[in-house]
Amino acid sequence: MRSRERILANLEAIYRESFDRAQARDEPERMGELDNAYMRDQLMLEVLLDIRDLFAVAPAAPAPGKSALEKLQALRRLTKR
Repeated sequence: MRSRERILANLEAIYRESFDRAQARDEPERMGELDNAYMRDQLMLEVLLDIRDLFAVAPAAPAPGKSALEKLQALRRLTKR
């Protein structure tokens, strides 16, 4: 799995190249569009990476001593009150 830093660096490199071309052509409107698109895409990528990180966490080991059925029965007893 690629690291967060590598993914964000790739995004920046892509936009930096386009931004530099627009700057060389003296296209301030295009530069502004690229700035906005970069910020939007960066935010979206960070959210997606956060979601990826959440799913990558291994679930906690079940508590020893009680089976899943016993836990379910205990929950049912709690909700009937």
